[in-house]
Amino acid sequence: MADKEKTYMPQSTAGLIRYYDVEETGIRLKPAHIVAASFLFAGLVMALKLLA
Repeated sequence: MADKEKTYMPQSTAGLIRYYDVEETGIRLKPAHIVAASFLFAGLVMALKLLA
């Protein structure tokens, strides 16, 4: 009997691998900071409408 040869299939998770040597640059903000900034901006707009 012939030995069964191993077949190698391509990895299906190749697109899901995260490479940690890649540096993510940019500003990092917490969601709470975004919410607070939006409330401050809305308050500023309302104050300017009252003064105008």
